[in-house]
Amino acid sequence: MTEQNPYQSGAGDWGPGHPPGPSDTPPPGYGYPGAGAPAQGYGHPQQPPGTLPMGGAPLISIGDITVMGDQIITPAGQLPLRGAVWNATDMSRTEEKIPAHAIVLTVVFALLRLLGLLFLLMKEKRSTGYIQVTVTSGGRHHQTMVPALGPETFPAVMGQINYARSLSSM
Repeated sequence: MTEQNPYQSGAGDWGPGHPPGPSDTPPPGYGYPGAGAPAQGYGHPQQPPGTLPMGGAPLISIGDITVMGDQIITPAGQLPLRGAVWNATDMSRTEEKIPAHAIVLTVVFALLRLLGLLFLLMKEKRSTGYIQVTVTSGGRHHQTMVPALGPETFPAVMGQINYARSLSSM
């Protein structure tokens, strides 16, 4: 048995002479909650009322791990914040090398004796890899990978983890 869509031609047709009734109103557009539904923020997954432990803004967010109130929210579910164990592993590396344009400039300016050698002092830093963050609480475990954008990424993530550890110990 197939259901007829009330928004197609038929019983719910909104043609001339047929004012739409309460049962004929279209569903709300994207981002607008229906009647009686609590408003959810843009970009957040739609969750049934009562599943969030505490309203308000997240206290901290590391990758896909978010700490709100007394809960840790992960894609796999919620973990208790109290007594959580946080760890981070630096799996990134930063390389420093002489860029190709510096070598070309050195060769071009080699005619001016030692002036061309100054271009060999140019260095280029490039970071690759990830910072692995793990949290264990309530017998459950979750890990996420944070991309290393530079050599300052690991100390920044460690600062966030130290803050999360202080929240877990309260």
